[in-house]
Amino acid sequence: MNGNREIVEEARRILRAGSICDECLGRAFGRLGSGLTNAERGRALRIVLEMEGERKEGEGCWVCDGLFERVGEWADRASSLASGIEFRTYLFGVKLSPRIREMEGLFLERFPTGAEEPLKHAFNREVGKGFEERKSEVTVDFSDPHLSFLIDLAREEITLRIASLYIYGRYRKLIRGIPQTRWPCRKCRGRGCEACGFTGKQYLESVEELIAPPLVEAARAASFRMHGAGREDIDARMLGEGRPFVMELLSPRVRSLDLGALRDEVNRSASGKVEVSSLSFAERSLVASLKETRARKRYRVEIELADPVRERDFLSALEDLVGEIEQRTPKRVAHRRSDLVRRRIIHAAEGRLIDPTHAEAEFLTDGGLYVKELVSGDDGRTVPSLADRLGVEAVVTALDVLAVISPDFPEVLWPDLNTTSRLT
Repeated sequence: MNGNREIVEEARRILRAGSICDECLGRAFGRLGSGLTNAERGRALRIVLEMEGERKEGEGCWVCDGLFERVGEWADRASSLASGIEFRTYLFGVKLSPRIREMEGLFLERFPTGAEEPLKHAFNREVGKGFEERKSEVTVDFSDPHLSFLIDLAREEITLRIASLYIYGRYRKLIRGIPQTRWPCRKCRGRGCEACGFTGKQYLESVEELIAPPLVEAARAASFRMHGAGREDIDARMLGEGRPFVMELLSPRVRSLDLGALRDEVNRSASGKVEVSSLSFAERSLVASLKETRARKRYRVEIELADPVRERDFLSALEDLVGEIEQRTPKRVAHRRSDLVRRRIIHAAEGRLIDPTHAEAEFLTDGGLYVKELVSGDDGRTVPSLADRLGVEAVVTALDVLAVISPDFPEVLWPDLNTTSRLT
C-alpha cells in the first residue's frame, strides 16, 4: 500500500465483496501502523467509508463466519481445561474448518494487500489475550510453553497438552540385578503372563521405578520416562559420583517442587538400592545432550582366570591394552545392536592379582566400550583383549562403573563418596 487513499480504496473493494467483520477487514492491513488492534483498524476504515457514502451491507462475515465473535467462548473453554494446573506459559493453535480455510484462501487471493495477517495468527492471538484476562501472571511462549491448546473448529473441540517437566541428577546403583529402566517381560511383552507373575515386567524393580514415584506424586504427573547418559549392565553397580540422568515427568499438574526434600525422600524409599544426588530443574535440550555425548567411563572389574598366571604377566597384559582396540558388537547384545566394528581407546589400565587365578583391574575408556568383552575377547570379536594377551581364558565375575565423565554434564555434588579409584 503506497498511501492512505490506496488503503481506503482497497477497503472499499473488500466491503463491496460481501458482509465482513471489523476483525477480518482490519487484518487485511494488519501490518500497517502500530498500537491498533485489527478490529480497531477495520472499524476506522468502515467509518471513513461510511462518511464517503459507502453503505454497510448485511451482517456476519463471509470470511470467518463469525469466528472472532466466539473468542471469549474459546478462552473460557481453555481456562476451564487449565483449571488446577500450575503453569506460567501457554500457546494456542487452531485447526481451521474446511469452509473457513477455503474462504480465507479466497480472501487472501482476491485482496492481496501485502500487509495482511493470516486468520490463524489473528485468532490465536485474540484467544490468547482473552485467556490471559482469565488467568493472571501467564504469558505466551512460542518455543516451549507449559500448556499448548489446539482448537479444532471442524470438530468444535479444544485439546490440551501439558509440557513435560525435566529434572536432572546423578544416581548410584548400589546393588546388582536391577536394570536402569522398566523392562517388559520377554514372553508377554508387558501384557502380563504366568512367567512374569502377571506383572508384565522381566524384573520387578528398576532404577527408574525406584527414583520416579516421589517425583511423580509431588508433580501429580501422568507418568514418567528416564533418560540416562548410557546405562550399566543389569549385573553391574553404578558407584562413584553416579550416572547423569534426566527424569521426564509427563503431563505434570504441579511444577514448583522442593527438589531437596524429594531427593531425601527418594534416598529413603530406595535405601540400600539406589540413591540420587542433588536434583535440579533442566531444559528439554539436556536430554539430547545426555544421549549424544560420548562420555569417558571408569570401570572396576573382578576377573576369574582359567589357568594360573604370574603377577608380572598380568600387569604387562594390562599395559598392552592401553591404546586403540577394535570391538565387534558382542554376541550377548547382537540381537538388539547393529553388527558393527567399533574403535575405542583405552586411556589407562591397572590392577593386581588377588591369587594366581583371580584378579582385580580398573580401566579408563572411551564411552561405548564393552568392558566384559575387553577382558574375555568374546571369541576374537574384541582385539586386543586381556585373555588374548595372557593366553588364558578370562571372564568378568563382577563389574562396577566408577565414573561417567564429560564436561557437558552439569556438576552435581555428593555429601559423601565411599568409592574411590586409583586411576586418575
